[in-house]
Amino acid sequence: MNMEQPGTSLISGAIVQELKALEGSAPDSLCEAVEFRLRKTKPTGVAETDLVAVLTSHNANDAAKTNLRIQLMKWDFADDSDWTAGTETRSIKRRHVTYGLLGFTESSFDALDTEYPIDVSGSSVISKELPWDPWYVGSRVTEHDFYWRAYRGVLERNWGGSDSIGKLDQATDEVIRRLADPERDAPYQSKGLVVGYVQSGKTANFSGVIAKAIDAGYRLIIVLTGTVEILRSQTQRRLDMELVGEENIRGGIDPANDDLMATVDYAGQGDQDWFEGKFLTHGVNIAAQDNIPGITRLTSPNWDYKKLLAGLAALDFRQGNELAVKSKKLYDPVNLYRTNVRLAVVKKNKSTLDKLVSDLKKIHTGMEEIPALIIDDEADQASVNTVNPNRKGKTSAEVERTAINKKISELLTLLPRCQYVGYTATPFANVFVDPEDSEDIFPRDFIVSLDRPDGYMGGADFYDFNQEFSDIEKTPATSNEAAFVRDIESQTGSKRLEALQAALDSFVLSGAIKLYRESKGAKEFRHHTMLIHESVKMADHAALRVEVQRLWHRSGYTSVTGLERLRKLWLADFEPVSRARAAADDATPADFDELVKFIGTTMDRISESGTPVLVVNGDKDIEQPQLDFQAHGVWKILVGGAKLSRGFTVEGLTVSYYTRRTLQADTLMQMGRWFGFRPGYKDLVRLYVGRAVIAGNRTYDLYEAFGAVIQDEEEFRNELRVFADTEDDGRPSVTPIDVPPLVYQQLPWLKPTATGKMYNAELKFKGEGAKLVDFAMQDARGVGDFNASHFGAIKPILELLGEAGEFEYRETRANVERVGTFVARYGVVPAADLLATFQQFHWTPHWEFGPHAEFLKRAMAEGKLDDFVVMLPELADAEQRTIEGFSDALPIIKRKRRQDRPGFSGSSFRQRQAIEHIAGGEKTAGVLAEELFGLTRGAVLLSLAADMKDADPAVGSDPAKLSDPTSPRDIATLFSYALPKLAAPGGRIGFAAKKKVNKLVVKPSDPD
Repeated sequence: MNMEQPGTSLISGAIVQELKALEGSAPDSLCEAVEFRLRKTKPTGVAETDLVAVLTSHNANDAAKTNLRIQLMKWDFADDSDWTAGTETRSIKRRHVTYGLLGFTESSFDALDTEYPIDVSGSSVISKELPWDPWYVGSRVTEHDFYWRAYRGVLERNWGGSDSIGKLDQATDEVIRRLADPERDAPYQSKGLVVGYVQSGKTANFSGVIAKAIDAGYRLIIVLTGTVEILRSQTQRRLDMELVGEENIRGGIDPANDDLMATVDYAGQGDQDWFEGKFLTHGVNIAAQDNIPGITRLTSPNWDYKKLLAGLAALDFRQGNELAVKSKKLYDPVNLYRTNVRLAVVKKNKSTLDKLVSDLKKIHTGMEEIPALIIDDEADQASVNTVNPNRKGKTSAEVERTAINKKISELLTLLPRCQYVGYTATPFANVFVDPEDSEDIFPRDFIVSLDRPDGYMGGADFYDFNQEFSDIEKTPATSNEAAFVRDIESQTGSKRLEALQAALDSFVLSGAIKLYRESKGAKEFRHHTMLIHESVKMADHAALRVEVQRLWHRSGYTSVTGLERLRKLWLADFEPVSRARAAADDATPADFDELVKFIGTTMDRISESGTPVLVVNGDKDIEQPQLDFQAHGVWKILVGGAKLSRGFTVEGLTVSYYTRRTLQADTLMQMGRWFGFRPGYKDLVRLYVGRAVIAGNRTYDLYEAFGAVIQDEEEFRNELRVFADTEDDGRPSVTPIDVPPLVYQQLPWLKPTATGKMYNAELKFKGEGAKLVDFAMQDARGVGDFNASHFGAIKPILELLGEAGEFEYRETRANVERVGTFVARYGVVPAADLLATFQQFHWTPHWEFGPHAEFLKRAMAEGKLDDFVVMLPELADAEQRTIEGFSDALPIIKRKRRQDRPGFSGSSFRQRQAIEHIAGGEKTAGVLAEELFGLTRGAVLLSLAADMKDADPAVGSDPAKLSDPTSPRDIATLFSYALPKLAAPGGRIGFAAKKKVNKLVVKPSDPD
């Protein structure tokens, strides 16, 4: 009998099965196991090259590739054990050990390395020492994994072969292993925080955590979803669709029984995805499986938690026959894994939480028996106690609480085995919580900072951070701002109407481009939305709805005039942006005429149901269709405020019109609904944003404000990454209680979070080797006294710059690297002299040099810092001026003060490489920089900038207008430095934390 050569699908299937068998264990004999599995199909065997061909095929969605990618990431992160042979996590040596154990020979390593590069990003974890041995390992992971496998299958279908699945798997493991073992006799409440990005898939992460928690034995899951019903309903539906599954939703109802099916929420309300089979189906009768828990939903997409009354048994684990041995506790393994899960998706409303707490107190099951998990989505909203613990008159035993915080605390007190995990994109409120309040939600056990996911369009995608345009033009190809951001110059009058009209035109034109792409084979764009956010007042929303509808009807999109306006917008805006930014698979019309036939259809879709505009707020008097992304496609202009600014995902959001000011950084970030995943239309996204928003007697540039907040938050995440390592003995180098001092914001008028959420914490010292730090946070110019004082302090240093030489820098443009040079004066200055100079500078009241000065003192005392190379660049566009009190002419550059906050813009990247290389950085900067390097030597970049009293704040002072000689009052002295690599190879930081806690933290890279 002739046996056919097994196809790649058979080999792929065998690889999948064998990889699943290896989950939770060390890598072992994959090649041999696959050959054995296919022995009947091919008696002559399956060659190693056959496996490698499948695992390196061009099919990115192949299941074998997806499963290997996930497993490799787990093995890359695995703790040291016998099989790891002493290799470091996420190292090429670890990876090659893994390949060898799987049965691959060295001849296959290069191909596998190319196809499966090691992920060096991943989540950052700040954690205290765990009070238990690792429990979420081995058979505890593999014997009970029904819901995680099902959810992972959903991700594989939705995300294809993306590395994001492996990253989510790893990140959720980091959370689960820090929760208490649900089988543990001694109760323990673990409290943690997961920090993501706005609209970045945090729901996917906590869905994965819930799936693994259910498999691990948690039997009461409470998901808190923010303060508005629209978000709660959206979250409930997402969990039902991707995790709970059709069998649990039906609750035993025969799908062939139409009458009974009409009582099932999604079937009864005509949910399009339900009838199209997009809800997860488990494929088994869960009720008949002893080792698979069913999920009882205590809430639905249509109603929040209600008192169960006669139905209280639905919450009670000791009613009926759920427990196999009633004399044993619920958490005993003999009972735990055959017991059904209770799931409640609840908004943060006092009366609703009262009902849940009241019902829990009535059930027969002892509260101390129930392994429970609270997932707090938008954990910085409503959950945090904003009563000042340091207020006058408070006794030591008294803790006042806000209403929602009180209910959460009551749940935590009621359920001794309850774990609390908060999720937020804006963590500042949570890390300022009083850590000594045992019933509060301070993340005392862990903080996990998620990596930016693949395909995410976030804040940085709308800005040109760390880019200079002095010698290149800002175009859609070179500038994110030019590609995606459009200015709203005024909130009133004709300029406002012009901007609003342009935004509406962009919405119509981008809709037509989406339909064009559908005609060329793109996946259906089910939703296409525009968001207008000018106010939080419902009366303003109603008036704006009328105004926008009038403007819509006057726009005449299918008339000659309207079409000509769209043609101009296409030629001036969308065509150049799409040519530069569209993905390879995103079809772009050759000319506007190809779009004309889609404009009418776009108009029809947006105007469907009689109105192009939907108001999304609490006003029930407005007659309009309900906003429902689940039941049908939504092509609408949305006008709203708070309901659309917290957690709620605006599906298909393409055009945003935003002019609302706020004084809290976290609130501002949460309004960034334009962040998110934009598959197939990233190039069409437009942000119309207020550049001169008037509030009171001040004018605010919201685009600049968003940029500052984005940079502040990214710096906070970078701090978490730097200090997330452990000491050599395995102890954490930084614990959550040490995190509050890392929070810093650039804008004085924009606080990190509401004042009521901020309490005392102090940073003592901080430094990171071979990394340039700008010290541009100088106080306002005033009459120039600070400028004169700073120049007087730096004069002795200037006199030591007796050498001149050439330094290099490298930059990449259009994928081509070029090497540039600049000339600078330089000299070597003792570190103590420079420290004395720096300590004479005056800073903005919102910033302190003290922690940096303390670090310099410590580095000098430890013999890790002796001196600095001080560099003063002689740039081609600098003006040479003599400054009163100093004999030699000096180069004066143009550097403008920031308009929205004290201080100056940062240093030029072209000089940074030389400074960092001299301090021990890896990027080369020429022969001279190499010669100046020393193990205990840092480097300083010194700049003198024109800073005249009557300068145009938009462009700064022109050095050419300085007199010669010029007054030191008109010269700003700016400096940046990089510390020696030796002084802090990975960073060092020290704290005096809240209240009684005083902790010194030293990065493990220090030998002491």
